Amino acid sequence: MVETQHPHHRHLEQARSQVIELLSRQAIERDIVSRSENRNQDVVAGLVARQQRTQLSLRLAQFHPADVAFVLEALAPEARAAAWNLVGHDRRGAVLLEAADAVRRQLVAAMPAAEIAATVAPLDSDDIADLIAELPDEQRADVLARLDQSDQAAVRSVLSFPDGTVGAEMDLDFVSVREDASLDAVLRYLRRRGRLPDDTNQIFVVDRQNNLRGVLSLEHLLLGDPEQSVAELMDANPRLFYTDDPVHEAVGAFERYDLITAPVLNLQNQVVGRITVDSVLDSLNERLQRQRLEEVGLSEDQDVYAPIPQAARERWAWLGINLATAFISSRVIGAFEDIILQLVALATLMPIVASMGGNTGNQTVALVIRGLALGQLGGPQLKRLVWRELAVSAYNGVIWGAVLGLAALLLYQNPGLALVISVAMLLNLIVAATVGIFAPVLLDRFGRDPVRGSSIILTFATDSMGFLIFLGLASLVLT
Repeated sequence: MVETQHPHHRHLEQARSQVIELLSRQAIERDIVSRSENRNQDVVAGLVARQQRTQLSLRLAQFHPADVAFVLEALAPEARAAAWNLVGHDRRGAVLLEAADAVRRQLVAAMPAAEIAATVAPLDSDDIADLIAELPDEQRADVLARLDQSDQAAVRSVLSFPDGTVGAEMDLDFVSVREDASLDAVLRYLRRRGRLPDDTNQIFVVDRQNNLRGVLSLEHLLLGDPEQSVAELMDANPRLFYTDDPVHEAVGAFERYDLITAPVLNLQNQVVGRITVDSVLDSLNERLQRQRLEEVGLSEDQDVYAPIPQAARERWAWLGINLATAFISSRVIGAFEDIILQLVALATLMPIVASMGGNTGNQTVALVIRGLALGQLGGPQLKRLVWRELAVSAYNGVIWGAVLGLAALLLYQNPGLALVISVAMLLNLIVAATVGIFAPVLLDRFGRDPVRGSSIILTFATDSMGFLIFLGLASLVLT
């Protein structure tokens, strides 16, 4: 049975391979034509190039903008530039919105201000703000000056809010009505309007000063009595956000209350926009991707096709810090060289203590960072978390320390060694939990990135303290 496949819709990896194949074929055909001694070589070369561009352009035109972005991210810089030149100008803005930051910056850097302005012009104002926010100040001002007056005002409004706030992520397109209007009047208004913004599941109810009075769900609008007023069916106490609220608070609220959209108010309680589940998910995905990269010392600007020297330099800081911490850990081991020489079994058991401590610490760090992101670690909550994690670590330390001690006893027939490894396991898990709690909390309090810094501190603590505790106990008990 042969399965019918649609690579450009269902199999992105195949789509990427097809584009690469087309680009490779173009390069080969150009090379063949260039070596030909035919007098009409230039004519043939022009016809071949035109045919190649048309074929690739038609293939890319069949892709969704997100699929085009996926393909561009997987191409080397030269092939990426060639493919980008064949993307329709009317689709470029949508593709840029879907592309990774590093790829987007590379593509935009090669475009003049007039071309950028033309590319983003068809987009919504909040999307335009997202795309030009990372441009240099002078280039951003040049692009803004080329936009329509209405877009300029809206984009400047969004750009005025700091990154990480609801205002910076809000959508300026929303529907509002008055509370004294009838449902029938609202339906007629929506028909005249012609379209609803994406992710619309409720209409905002405002007064003459644009102050929020409530929200009217589409369900009530469609199923209610047309003669009823909006005030009779609206929710007067909806979930709402202010422009200066942190985005992570919106993420938590959307998760808890299964929201699709919510109004955004300014400090005068006027509705200025809305935040949607789409924006919240994008923000959450960006944060998760950034955290995954930062955990291993990489930045979100990483491009898999960046030049080797540049990519290597970006990793120096991480590698240098890890080298320093590893050297300190080796000095801890060196201080107990005599006892290790007397009992070689210590060398084989040391990594187990450090590894278990690292795993415990990473689990605690993950919980704490999530709590920090959701704003769940105030004074009382932090105190409860400290006691809880210490108790969990002690519980696990007793159980797994006993298991490891029993294994050591069976292997080496040394009760003293079994006792040492059991106690060392217990103490190192407690140390790991303590560091796993306070490292991210303190880094966050001092304005540092808890994701990247916590990993370095935890690795250093669990390795150094694990070796120190284990070998220190061994020198006391076994000598």
